[in-house]
Amino acid sequence: DIGTGNKATPLALGAGHVNPNRALDPGLVYDVGVQDYVNFLCALNFTQKIITAITRSSVNDCSKPSLDLNYPSFIAFFNAGNSSKTTQHFHRTVTNVGEGQTAYVASITPIKRFRINVIPNKLVFKKKNQKISYRLSIDGPRMIQKNKVSFGYLTWKDEKHVVRSPIVVTTPSFNL
Repeated sequence: DIGTGNKATPLALGAGHVNPNRALDPGLVYDVGVQDYVNFLCALNFTQKIITAITRSSVNDCSKPSLDLNYPSFIAFFNAGNSSKTTQHFHRTVTNVGEGQTAYVASITPIKRFRINVIPNKLVFKKKNQKISYRLSIDGPRMIQKNKVSFGYLTWKDEKHVVRSPIVVTTPSFNL
């Protein structure tokens, strides 16, 4: 990280550097609509006044609040000192914007002491613009060190594309 002189992490890089030529043909995209953001803001307990200021709409439906935003990254918070094993689940939907029929296979760059699972681990698309959902689960250890931030990746690959999403696990009050 040029700002701190420390090694850059996914918190600074996200999914990585963008290749402008490949960005024109990303393969998969994570669509997020206005209502998805409203659901997220509602789950964060933003007031209607603040949500209206952000969305510039006076009609905001908070009937389905959700912290699980359809975003190409994952951050799981585990309580330090918790003696029970914890699992966090994330639901995502990807859209095939590639040429048509294709299959993506998942691979996980693991995080020490955590078990990460994706179901299904293969996405078979029959046509362009088809959407398929998957679930990523992260099983945490019985004890996690306070302020420790650990990283892994979920990578979807077909014959042409590589779509990488960072996975971050930490405690709720970590220091950047």
